[in-house]
Amino acid sequence: KFTNMYYGTWMVAADDKPKTAMKLVCAGEEERVVGLHVIGMGADEMLQGYGVALKMGCTKADLDATVAIHPTASEELVTMFPWGLSSQISGAKTPPLNGAGPPEPSIPSSDS
Repeated sequence: KFTNMYYGTWMVAADDKPKTAMKLVCAGEEERVVGLHVIGMGADEMLQGYGVALKMGCTKADLDATVAIHPTASEELVTMFPWGLSSQISGAKTPPLNGAGPPEPSIPSSDS
């Protein structure tokens, strides 16, 4: 569980800060993300963005390769242990800051 860095106009003891719980559900050898559970502050806002990623077929490796937005509860989903169990098959395999060239579009082949 992630403890939100909740700052407001009221003093809140660390143990009283709201908690956020998250779970990724991955399937298959490529660890395709097929489900995502979030409960806590800001869950509604987080799920909208991750919903797009799931519709696009993201994998655990894609989330692992994402730069986390800090400090947010949402960063926990892209830094969730364990890392590196599957190879990255989509997304930016080489970060642009490390000299990656422009992305080359690819069209998935249809076997039907």
